Amino acid sequence: MVLDNLLYTETHEWVKVDGDVVTLGITDYAQHELGDIVYVELPAIGDELTIGEALGSIEAVKAVEDIISPVSGEVLEINEELEDTPETINSSAFENGWLVKVKISDSSELENLLKADAYKAIIED
Repeated sequence: MVLDNLLYTETHEWVKVDGDVVTLGITDYAQHELGDIVYVELPAIGDELTIGEALGSIEAVKAVEDIISPVSGEVLEINEELEDTPETINSSAFENGWLVKVKISDSSELENLLKADAYKAIIED
């Protein structure tokens, strides 16, 4: 499943833009490939993220993967529910399984993200 109203990265993160605040998560494709998610490590509120660097990690039964930040900015909110129920990402990657909300410091970074059609082409190959 790929939602048309989101932006995507080649490393399977999604970005929902709302003014200068973005919500980040991992895609449905990514959670499916990882399998059962058992732990999520997220940054702290107030942390500064840098585009292209790890903002945390997701641990599944099969693997541990870094979550790569698609934007630079300050973490405003984290999805605290994932501390107790990380498997929410498996059942609701785009809704209840969001990871962090970030106040972006450079909106031009959004221009490098993929639109839905381009992301679909990547995961269908």
